[in-house]
Amino acid sequence: MLRISAGERKAPRRSVKDARARGATLRGVAAGKVRDPGAALPAPVPPVSVRSGAPPGGTGLSLAEIHQLDTVRRFGTVGALLMGLGSLGAGTAPVLGNPVVGRPVLGLFPRMPTASLAVAYTGIVMVVLAWLWLGALAAPGRARLISRPQLDRTMLMWAAPLLVTPPMFSRDVYSYLAQSAMVDRGLDPYALGPADALGVDHPLVRGIPTIWRHTPAPYGPLFLTLGRPIDWIAGDDVVLGVLLHRTLAVAGLLMIVWALPRLARRMGVSPVFALWLGAANPLVLFHLVSGVHNEALMIGLMLVGLELALRGPEIGPAVLGGTALIAAAAQVKVPAALALGFLIVWCARHRGGRPRDVVWAAAAVGGVAVATTVAIGLGSGLGFGWVGALGTPNAVRSWMSVVTELGLLAGWIGSLLGLGDHLTSVLALARATGLAAAGGVCLLLLWQCWKGRVEPLAGLGAGLGAVVLLGPVVHPWYLLWAVIPLAASAPRPALRATAIVACAVLAVVVAPTGSDFMFRDWVLPAAITVSVITLMVPMLLVRGRTPPLSGALCGALEAPGPLSAAPRAGGPRSGGAT
Repeated sequence: MLRISAGERKAPRRSVKDARARGATLRGVAAGKVRDPGAALPAPVPPVSVRSGAPPGGTGLSLAEIHQLDTVRRFGTVGALLMGLGSLGAGTAPVLGNPVVGRPVLGLFPRMPTASLAVAYTGIVMVVLAWLWLGALAAPGRARLISRPQLDRTMLMWAAPLLVTPPMFSRDVYSYLAQSAMVDRGLDPYALGPADALGVDHPLVRGIPTIWRHTPAPYGPLFLTLGRPIDWIAGDDVVLGVLLHRTLAVAGLLMIVWALPRLARRMGVSPVFALWLGAANPLVLFHLVSGVHNEALMIGLMLVGLELALRGPEIGPAVLGGTALIAAAAQVKVPAALALGFLIVWCARHRGGRPRDVVWAAAAVGGVAVATTVAIGLGSGLGFGWVGALGTPNAVRSWMSVVTELGLLAGWIGSLLGLGDHLTSVLALARATGLAAAGGVCLLLLWQCWKGRVEPLAGLGAGLGAVVLLGPVVHPWYLLWAVIPLAASAPRPALRATAIVACAVLAVVVAPTGSDFMFRDWVLPAAITVSVITLMVPMLLVRGRTPPLSGALCGALEAPGPLSAAPRAGGPRSGGAT
């Protein structure tokens, strides 16, 4: 016979109490007043930034979107690797001392230029598609955004293959090397061309296109002075010199990456979107990283100067220090000087907006800018000969320049009508008219900024855009003068969308060879045809695993962003994914 202890006899009473408690709990759960104790605790909801839509410090992406990001990141990295391989035979490798010539496997690319061009074009399109997909995860109209660390890793993965491969899209870096060597030898780069100073057969001159071998340097003395240590180290070693100049370009790009998110927060723009449009841009990867253009240094110094200057409207150390950096940027390439005008009217508006405030701001900012310019000119020993060489790029007839094409068309029509061959004079008139129109647009934007209707970064971007579109010579990397400042500002959605489309189109219309295909017209169509067929394979592999291709464009159109968003002086605005 079983014995029941006293404790066991009391157990049913506790069970009755537990049953009653559970019943009360169930009634509370049904009424929505009590949480079910058996249910898992809900995940804490992180605070969401009003501007970026992303939790501070978090990814903000769902699990499915994280998988999409991984696919996009790898797709773009493969594209960059293909570009690097294609550059061995379809880039702008050195004419002398090409290190891959005669090497096993890698030496095949220079011997197969059409196949190399097809490989490069496949990679170019893959990077552009990956950038557009990435934009769908960074569009300012989204509720969840990619985080800053995720974007940084993506940019690094896409840029890494282009850091160690031959230049593409342009041979300007070889002009940089020769002009730096001229400065190091005490020769005047503003009076002589590289071939005139060093000789046509010099190793640093052989890689320069014929049209630029006898032209003076159009760059400021700061840039040419920074090239002197490169000549000390590299000498006539073209490959080492290119890598060192690329290091200089990367330094400028790092300045852009530092300044863009800070300026974006100041303007009330998502820092992630600003970096996507302004730093992860294919034009940046193709022409600043791979092409080694000095626009990276010019834009980097200009943006850092603006970030310092916009910290306080009062004329003080921040404004004056920023002014000095902007003036230094203009001593790399002169278009950066336009930022000084918008800084002057911004300071004047915050002092009261009266004409005497403009005079005071112009005196302070202009004085520092002039002092910086004189110090660089005299300190470098190059003086101010660069002013007379600013017209050097006009030697080429750019097919992308609207005013140049209109001038050529007008001259052709005149010849057709029997009015004589006045092509040169008509072209000069058309170019002068375009520059005058660009100047008028810049003056109008400065007036609007003074009246508080346009914030300075948007005005600067629009003004530089007018200079590019109405200028006598247009190259794809010139568009970055306008796009990068606009990326950190709050322009109208239509302007944002236009910038995205323009960057995507211009990234693929210029051949990576940096030259035309005269007498080889069949090469480009054949390479493009092969690349289109090849591209079908990776597209099928990622089908259904990427964000919508139009996501970036739709997000840019839907997101609010008036052109007149007022910048905030002082520290950067809080909030937003960084």
